[in-house]
Amino acid sequence: MKTQINPQDTSRAEAFNLWLCSPMPMVTLTKTFNVSNLLKQSKKLNISFNALLCWCIGKAASQIEEFYLLIEKDKLYKYDKIAINVILNNKKGGINSCDIAFNEDLTQFVKDYTQLTQRTSKENKSNFLEDYMIIGTSAMIETELDSIVNQYTDKFTNPMLMWGKYRKQLFKTLLPISFQFHHSQMDGGHGAKFLELLQKEIKKA
Repeated sequence: MKTQINPQDTSRAEAFNLWLCSPMPMVTLTKTFNVSNLLKQSKKLNISFNALLCWCIGKAASQIEEFYLLIEKDKLYKYDKIAINVILNNKKGGINSCDIAFNEDLTQFVKDYTQLTQRTSKENKSNFLEDYMIIGTSAMIETELDSIVNQYTDKFTNPMLMWGKYRKQLFKTLLPISFQFHHSQMDGGHGAKFLELLQKEIKKA
């Protein structure tokens, strides 16, 4: 469920006032993750690496209160559930968007992820979820990337994670991930905490 709340009644009051009218209110943090365990589990369980990573993102985000908030124009909304968005190439040479509700149950999340992404790709039609706080993702696996800074538009203020191709080294596999968020939604400390939680979830997936 989506509920409009008064920013002045929340811990985001000062940040909301400071950053709402900023011409560039987005913050981008980039961290290099050790994804060795994720790659291992992906092969062992025969599960898409991207699906596992998206589940870890949802698991980490669900532990931080600020991820349930969203800035829309000059208003602040609170959600009671989150979803992960993935961008898919379609058969026409373009892209489609697919929202997958986060589920603590990995098996169910992967099942939903697989069904929804396959349907979106087959039908060339985006799948959107209402009343969910959407966390955007974009995987550009054609090349290795050190960092990504996305465009900013006030039509889309959701947090976004982006990455390229993972890098295999002798004893580990590394993946830089860029995390972009609206400063009115959370501070750098919240973003850093999320990235630390994400690494922990990746290691124990």
